[in-house]
Amino acid sequence: MIKQLQLKAPAKVNRFLHITGQRPDGYHLLQTVFQLIDLEDHITLDCRSDGTIVRTNGPSNVKPEDDLVIRAAQLLQKTSKTTLGCSIHLEKNIPMGAGLGGGSSDAATVLWGLNELWKTGLTRQELMDLGVKLGADVPFFLLGQNAFAEGIGEILHPIELPETNFLLIFPQVHIPTVDIFKSPDLTRNHPAVTMSDFIESANFDQFGSNDCEKVVVQKYQEVAAALEWLTQKAPLSSPRMSGSGSSVFAALEPNLAKILLNQLPNQWIGFVVRGLHRHPSYNPSS
Repeated sequence: MIKQLQLKAPAKVNRFLHITGQRPDGYHLLQTVFQLIDLEDHITLDCRSDGTIVRTNGPSNVKPEDDLVIRAAQLLQKTSKTTLGCSIHLEKNIPMGAGLGGGSSDAATVLWGLNELWKTGLTRQELMDLGVKLGADVPFFLLGQNAFAEGIGEILHPIELPETNFLLIFPQVHIPTVDIFKSPDLTRNHPAVTMSDFIESANFDQFGSNDCEKVVVQKYQEVAAALEWLTQKAPLSSPRMSGSGSSVFAALEPNLAKILLNQLPNQWIGFVVRGLHRHPSYNPSS
């Protein structure tokens, strides 16, 4: 019996993000393309026979009981009625509050990993149905490949994307998603597009927009400055924000991305990242 799993939890960027409506329960309807990237958190899961779920390492500013990795483990334990527990060691590399989906990716990786470790036997779709209870992005990370997403982000259509390298900038601003989606200035009636519209577009990097960007740049000057810096340094790259912020990115040739990374203002953190076709921890066809 497997007693330990060491797994990678990748980040994502939104190639575009359109808000098309809002449900009566307050959730926003959206369309987006989720792109996996090779900026990754690392998670080690150790099986416990005493039924206890503990986090042995993680972000110091997040209480264990509030951490999505603990909530994911507790949800699977309750659903499966297993008597087993686990220790979760979480090494964070994905900035928090950056619109990169780090918390959702961690939760998805824990759900998938514990399903293997505990032999609870849930299908991928059953895990995805559980995951949406933790966050709208969680099912995407359980799908395990890039996707055109609709609904609140849980209606997923796998999509193949070309090899792409990005310069990713985190202006060290933590943006609570709920604040952006509560804003009266947020566009909520973006005309719907289709996956074919995206696939057939001449340039994926210039397709659509991020509807959260207008709200964020009004409230957070550092995000506006990062977008402007990228626009000046790579004017043909169409930089944009990921998710509800605060990270911004542009698709660039690797050499240019590395040159600009070395020129990055000291108050920002940068990464040269590569788009992934598949989740690094599991086979999406399983």
